[in-house]
Amino acid sequence: MTTDLHTHSRYSDGSSTLEELFIEAKKAGITQLGVVDHDTIKHHAEGRRLAVQYGIDFVAGIEISAFDYKRNRKVHLLGYGFTGDCANMEELCRPLLARRHAHSIWQLERIKEVGFQLDLERALHYAETCGTLYKQHIMHALTDAPYNSKSYQTIYRSLFKNNGVASGDIRYVDAFDAMHAIHADGGIAVLAHPGQLQSFEIAEELIANGLDGIEVIHPDHSMEDIDLANKLAEKYRLIKTGGSDYHAQYGNSVKLGQYTCQPLQTAELLSKR
Repeated sequence: MTTDLHTHSRYSDGSSTLEELFIEAKKAGITQLGVVDHDTIKHHAEGRRLAVQYGIDFVAGIEISAFDYKRNRKVHLLGYGFTGDCANMEELCRPLLARRHAHSIWQLERIKEVGFQLDLERALHYAETCGTLYKQHIMHALTDAPYNSKSYQTIYRSLFKNNGVASGDIRYVDAFDAMHAIHADGGIAVLAHPGQLQSFEIAEELIANGLDGIEVIHPDHSMEDIDLANKLAEKYRLIKTGGSDYHAQYGNSVKLGQYTCQPLQTAELLSKR
């Protein structure tokens, strides 16, 4: 099997519809696809239907935007292998999505105030599937330039980074609460791209509280990050996962099938917990 366990669709901040994602995965020879849209499980039902249609093993997942309040640092938690309605994650993430949407509306208004021609309805159109406005939707309403282009990155950094008019962030959920919600809904909890977010320091604390796995393969991981993640996985017998963190037009020019990992046998893993 060829496995990519980290992809995103229009149900959060990816630019592909879920079906487009499946089509691209099929073309890339991916046989097991994990879709981990941010802070939502809305894509699970459609994903299960498309899995039958395209003959791909769909791993129902989520990426929860969490925080290490001890170190004041972002921590993302991946959850995999869900089969039910995921009531605990829904309860945890609903207020988080509401905060994100309100903050994005605020950002859009600040950008308009400094003279950018920016239409709210157009931005909301790009967010129609997920119902939550993201920076990616605002940027799409501002420019059709590719994500990796100099013009896109110049605009993005000037608005959203450092002291930009739309800088700032929302309050995220506690990383331990995120992990417990994943477990409560019958999922496997994995520390996402710890090299990208520099979240290795919280890893052993999460492991002591039941963390199941760690993301080893990721486009932003250096060889040192991969080595450290592998060492933690081997020391604590963690599941190793990985993937492309694919966002299509809204992300780096990574291709599906470029970053893969070993297949995830969720039913077997869950039975051993």
